[in-house]
Amino acid sequence: MKRTTVFADERLVEELKNLSAMEKRSFADVVREAMEEYAARKRKPAGRLSFIGAGESGRGDVAEKHEELLWKK
Repeated sequence: MKRTTVFADERLVEELKNLSAMEKRSFADVVREAMEEYAARKRKPAGRLSFIGAGESGRGDVAEKHEELLWKK
């Protein structure tokens, strides 16, 4: 872990201190959890593969007729 300094509103610091006391956890542990939850919400989901839809045929029956379409001579 890396030590860091964060400037925060006094009201927020007091609220986090109260939560940590109620939960019998350290203030640092509560802050780390809050930071992790925030980062998890902001993380971008894994993107779609860039080639999906690249060969779109425009046909609506490909799933039903895939064998016929793949193996026709």
